[in-house]
Formats: sequence, C-alpha cells, structure tokens
Amino acid sequence: MPRYIKDGKAQIDTWTLLRADESGALPAAPADADVIVPLVAWLADPAGWQARPGRVGVWLAPDDEPARLAPYLASLAVIAVDFPVFTDGRGYSLARLLRERYDFAGELRAVGDVWQDLIHPLWQVGFDAFLIKDGKALNEEDYYNTFSDGYQVTYRQPQPLFRRRVTLS
Repeated sequence: MPRYIKDGKAQIDTWTLLRADESGALPAAPADADVIVPLVAWLADPAGWQARPGRVGVWLAPDDEPARLAPYLASLAVIAVDFPVFTDGRGYSLARLLRERYDFAGELRAVGDVWQDLIHPLWQVGFDAFLIKDGKALNEEDYYNTFSDGYQVTYRQPQPLFRRRVTLS
C-alpha cells in the first residue's frame, strides 16, 4: 500500500486516485468517496463532478496545461501531479505554475513514481503532500529537511543563497 506524507508526517490517505483503464473508462467509486480524477474527465463535466456528495480533486499528467484548471482552482481541495517515471521532471514546473502563477492554495500532491529522495525538492517547488510509490524505501524521519540549505530560488525560498549569506568583514 502506498505511503502518504502530508505536513511532514505519514498519514492515512482518504482520497482515491482514479486512473482510466485501457478502454478509457474510470473505475467506479462510491458517490460519497473523495476522488481525484484526470484533467480530461474533469473538463468533460465539471458541474457533474462538483455536484457529487464526495469531494473531487484533479490530477494532471506531465503534458497537461494547468491553465485549463484556472477557472476551477478555488473549488478544488486537492490537485495531484503525476510523475509517471522517476526521471520525468515536468511536474516540478506544473507545481510552480499552480502555486505562483495561478495562486493555488489547496493541497498539491505528488503521485506516481515518487520516492522519499524527491520529497525535499518537490516540497521546495510547492508540493505539500506525497504519495510514495509501493516498494520504495521510506525512513521515518524529517522528510522536508534532508538538506541544510539550497542555492536556488524556489517557491519556499524566494531569495538565492548569495543574497541570504551574511558577509563577514
């Protein structure tokens, strides 16, 4: 069973991520269940998804355009970004766009081929929840602070290291 990290702790995941089968159909889910649906399914019937008794989130594939979600961002509690393979980094850009350009304030979740090694850099670009892939090691420790500092400008650290450095005279 995948492990869900939120707010720096392993937690119980109440959401069900729905992925289409080979025929393109989504699996059935109870009407009152909290589900995360693909962007194409959401865009096909946003009013229908919003009318469900359970909460609905949306997941984005690496090549999805986050601007298509802009009119609905205020009503979404969670957006998941799929990392189909460990080496596909397009989700980092999607996270920064959602946080910085579109001001998404809800839960931003990394799903797919997510390892514990990625938690810190994913957190830096705006993710705050992580669904660790089955079979990947997960040590119970401080997930966000595996590095003492970073050089780059990120969503969480808007100033580069050289600007934060104290000069000694």
